[in-house]
Amino acid sequence: MTSTFELYRRSTIGMCLTETLDQMVSGGILSPALAIKVLIQFDQSVTEVIDNEAKSKISIKGHLHTYRYCDNVWTFLLQNAQLKSEEGQETVESLKIVACDSKLLTE
Repeated sequence: MTSTFELYRRSTIGMCLTETLDQMVSGGILSPALAIKVLIQFDQSVTEVIDNEAKSKISIKGHLHTYRYCDNVWTFLLQNAQLKSEEGQETVESLKIVACDSKLLTE
Protein backbone atom coordinates (compact mmCIF):
# COMPACT_ATOMS: atom_id res chain seq x y z
CA MET A 1 0.00 0.00 0.00
CA THR A 2 1.29 3.46 -0.78
CA SER A 3 1.99 5.91 2.00
CA THR A 4 -1.07 7.82 3.16
CA PHE A 5 1.13 10.90 3.18
CA GLU A 6 1.35 10.53 -0.58
CA LEU A 7 -2.10 12.16 -0.64
CA TYR A 8 -0.51 15.38 0.61
CA ARG A 9 2.50 15.06 -1.66
CA ARG A 10 0.20 14.84 -4.69
CA SER A 11 -1.23 18.25 -3.87
CA THR A 12 0.10 21.25 -5.79
CA ILE A 13 2.27 22.40 -2.90
CA GLY A 14 3.53 18.87 -2.27
CA MET A 15 4.52 18.36 -5.91
CA CYS A 16 6.24 21.76 -6.05
CA LEU A 17 8.16 20.99 -2.86
CA THR A 18 9.24 17.59 -4.19
CA GLU A 19 10.33 19.08 -7.52
CA THR A 20 12.31 21.83 -5.80
CA LEU A 21 14.00 19.36 -3.46
CA ASP A 22 14.89 17.12 -6.43
CA GLN A 23 16.48 20.09 -8.20
CA MET A 24 18.41 21.05 -5.08
CA VAL A 25 19.71 17.47 -4.65
CA SER A 26 20.65 17.29 -8.35
CA GLY A 27 22.46 20.63 -8.05
CA GLY A 28 24.39 19.50 -5.01
CA ILE A 29 22.75 22.08 -2.72
CA LEU A 30 21.07 19.48 -0.49
CA SER A 31 21.95 15.92 0.42
CA PRO A 32 19.32 13.27 -0.34
CA ALA A 33 19.03 12.55 3.41
CA LEU A 34 18.21 16.18 4.18
CA ALA A 35 15.63 16.29 1.36
CA ILE A 36 13.91 13.23 2.86
CA LYS A 37 13.88 14.91 6.28
CA VAL A 38 12.21 17.97 4.73
CA LEU A 39 9.51 15.77 3.13
CA ILE A 40 8.90 13.96 6.43
CA GLN A 41 8.54 17.32 8.20
CA PHE A 42 6.09 18.45 5.48
CA ASP A 43 3.98 15.31 6.04
CA GLN A 44 3.94 15.83 9.80
CA SER A 45 3.12 19.54 9.49
CA VAL A 46 0.18 18.97 7.15
CA THR A 47 -1.20 16.26 9.41
CA GLU A 48 -0.83 18.49 12.48
CA VAL A 49 -2.60 21.43 10.82
CA ILE A 50 -5.49 19.24 9.70
CA ASP A 51 -5.82 17.68 13.16
CA ASN A 52 -5.64 20.97 15.06
CA GLU A 53 -7.07 23.63 12.75
CA ALA A 54 -9.78 22.00 10.63
CA LYS A 55 -12.87 22.68 12.73
CA SER A 56 -15.41 23.94 10.16
CA LYS A 57 -18.05 21.78 8.58
CA ILE A 58 -18.96 22.11 4.94
CA SER A 59 -21.69 20.62 2.79
CA ILE A 60 -21.03 19.77 -0.83
CA LYS A 61 -23.50 19.25 -3.66
CA GLY A 62 -22.65 18.66 -7.27
CA HIS A 63 -22.75 16.32 -10.24
CA LEU A 64 -20.69 13.19 -9.52
CA HIS A 65 -18.62 12.75 -12.67
CA THR A 66 -16.30 9.92 -11.57
CA TYR A 67 -15.55 7.92 -8.46
CA ARG A 68 -12.81 5.39 -7.68
CA TYR A 69 -11.83 3.16 -4.79
CA CYS A 70 -8.29 1.80 -4.69
CA ASP A 71 -6.03 0.81 -1.78
CA ASN A 72 -8.58 2.01 0.81
CA VAL A 73 -8.71 5.47 -0.79
CA TRP A 74 -11.85 6.99 -2.32
CA THR A 75 -11.52 9.61 -5.06
CA PHE A 76 -14.55 11.62 -6.17
CA LEU A 77 -14.59 14.04 -9.11
CA LEU A 78 -17.50 16.50 -9.00
CA GLN A 79 -18.65 19.05 -11.56
CA ASN A 80 -20.47 22.30 -10.72
CA ALA A 81 -19.99 21.71 -7.02
CA GLN A 82 -21.64 23.99 -4.47
CA LEU A 83 -19.78 24.31 -1.18
CA LYS A 84 -21.73 25.71 1.78
CA SER A 85 -20.34 26.61 5.19
CA GLU A 86 -21.18 28.99 8.02
CA GLU A 87 -19.10 31.66 6.25
CA GLY A 88 -21.00 31.47 2.97
CA GLN A 89 -21.40 29.60 -0.28
CA GLU A 90 -19.09 29.03 -3.25
CA THR A 91 -19.59 27.26 -6.56
CA VAL A 92 -16.66 25.68 -8.39
CA GLU A 93 -16.54 24.19 -11.87
CA SER A 94 -14.72 21.02 -10.77
CA LEU A 95 -13.75 19.55 -7.42
CA LYS A 96 -11.61 16.54 -6.53
CA ILE A 97 -12.14 14.90 -3.15
CA VAL A 98 -9.68 12.29 -1.88
CA ALA A 99 -10.75 10.46 1.26
CA CYS A 100 -9.38 7.60 3.30
CA ASP A 101 -10.19 5.97 6.62
CA SER A 102 -8.46 7.99 9.33
CA LYS A 103 -7.76 4.79 11.27
CA LEU A 104 -5.41 3.76 8.46
CA LEU A 105 -3.32 6.91 8.92
CA THR A 106 -2.00 5.61 12.24
CA GLU A 107 -0.98 2.19 10.89
